[in-house]
Amino acid sequence: MEMTSWIITILIISTIHAICTWKLYLKAGRKTWEAFIPVYNGIVLMQIINRPKWWVFLVFLPVINLLILPVIWIETLRTFGKKSTADMWLGVITFGLYIGYVNYTQEVSYEAKRDTKPATKALDTLGSLTFALIVATFVHTYFIQPFVIPSSSLEKSLLKGDFLFVSKFHYGARTPITPIAAPMVHDTIPIIHKKSYSTWPSLPYFRLPAVSKIDRNDIVVFNWPADTLYHMYKAADKKYIKPIDKKTNYVKRCTAIPGDIIQIKDGILMINGKESILPERAHPQFQHSVYSKNGVSTESLSKAGSTEFMRTFIVNIYNEQQSNLIQQYARGAFKNKDESFTIFTESEGIPERLLQENNISLQEINDYKREAHLTIANAKKLRKFEGIDSVSRNISKTDTIVSEIFPHNQKWTQDNLGPIKIPSKNEVITLNKENIAFYKKIITEYEHNTLSISGNEIKINNQITNKYTIKQDYFWLMGDNRHNSLDSRFWGFVPEDHVVGKPIFVWLSVEGIEKGFGNIRNWRPRWDRMFTVVHGEGQPESYFKYFLILLAGYFAWDWYRGKKKKKEELL
Repeated sequence: MEMTSWIITILIISTIHAICTWKLYLKAGRKTWEAFIPVYNGIVLMQIINRPKWWVFLVFLPVINLLILPVIWIETLRTFGKKSTADMWLGVITFGLYIGYVNYTQEVSYEAKRDTKPATKALDTLGSLTFALIVATFVHTYFIQPFVIPSSSLEKSLLKGDFLFVSKFHYGARTPITPIAAPMVHDTIPIIHKKSYSTWPSLPYFRLPAVSKIDRNDIVVFNWPADTLYHMYKAADKKYIKPIDKKTNYVKRCTAIPGDIIQIKDGILMINGKESILPERAHPQFQHSVYSKNGVSTESLSKAGSTEFMRTFIVNIYNEQQSNLIQQYARGAFKNKDESFTIFTESEGIPERLLQENNISLQEINDYKREAHLTIANAKKLRKFEGIDSVSRNISKTDTIVSEIFPHNQKWTQDNLGPIKIPSKNEVITLNKENIAFYKKIITEYEHNTLSISGNEIKINNQITNKYTIKQDYFWLMGDNRHNSLDSRFWGFVPEDHVVGKPIFVWLSVEGIEKGFGNIRNWRPRWDRMFTVVHGEGQPESYFKYFLILLAGYFAWDWYRGKKKKKEELL
């Protein structure tokens, strides 16, 4: 919906409001015309129902207005004597149109000085909960949003199970594009696994003023541009176009900003012809092949600092209970000639406690060659271990077109690609059949034009042209875990309107939580990561102990205050 369409929608709603309430305005001693002026009629209504004028601001905030409007409808009815439970329900389920029925058919009187306190304890509790939900939704939508790291694409920098606070005001809060949506959930309502939003009506993209710009090497939360999943809990069986703000949230590092030229040479990231220097807190990882004639032990890989490698076990399975447990952790398996099974697990293996409880015995196989994700420093450390013959970084090369790698028609890999220039707003691009693949998605999907190509002829919006003006900034985002990250190397540029915010704080970190509640007994808190800031110089420091001291101080002060108050009451 274009801005003009949205303005027309507001005018229509304002007119309906006026038609439904103008007689009530007269009974309150106001003028008829005051009911028909958009925005002003809301200010007058707040005066009539004896509520703060700033409530009008909430009416125009997408998502928040879904919570405040029912309250305003109920307050309007109560102000004119319609206080029964039935009146309140009718006001809500008719989306306020019941007020129009009262306006034309009921003889009501205006209670200018009515008591605005809830009539019952139940209504008081409901009002408090509603207000709390409005405040929480406002903060969640426009200021700070909690977010959990679900994957290892930033492993060593941010870990699976890190719970973040993501600032939306740093890069400018984006107003919701889908205003009809369940508050404080993303594209799917948990438990019932149903869509949380309506695609109609929709708002045009709008972003509030930013505190700062996205800089190179910032960690950024954004909506995954390539997301076509119906909802986040299961894969779609067909392509599904989602609104921008309901695409799956991803977190990556911004490696290149508008105007930069990016290139990757044998896994080394180059920006504007120079090797990219990452901040100290960044720990880029690469897949390595580790060799040992005596077998590469899991202990060696773990001691070197790797948390991502596969393990191989031989196991005998004797009952269904054992089989069900093995299936939870196995990432692959096959049956051996002696009726045993060879299974493959992630680096954590299967918890020893569960093996004992289910009477399962595993024999680990340490192959002479194993693949492990390691930082450059950890790979250097591993090479010094006794029994390790060699450690080599894997580098992808090819002499054929790789369709998975952006722009899907080049002989590029995730370790060797580019150079690519990152588009910037108002930049004029000269198009031809050789470079159109780089900009096709920008022109059509991100900036909503039609595009057709016939030989050397390019048409945009049915006009023959070889020029196109970029309408917004774009970014290149990648994971620090270079061989285990779905990022811009695969889908290309990230548009500015897909940016959600900047992670600023890790408030909780739990190892194993990504495996779900079925694995709750194996969750382990990472105390050293709690209350650490995401960006900054040096290694992150936990402020959790200071938080506990402040919390203890608050409770001590509150206890002392309560005791002092009781003593004063006795006097």
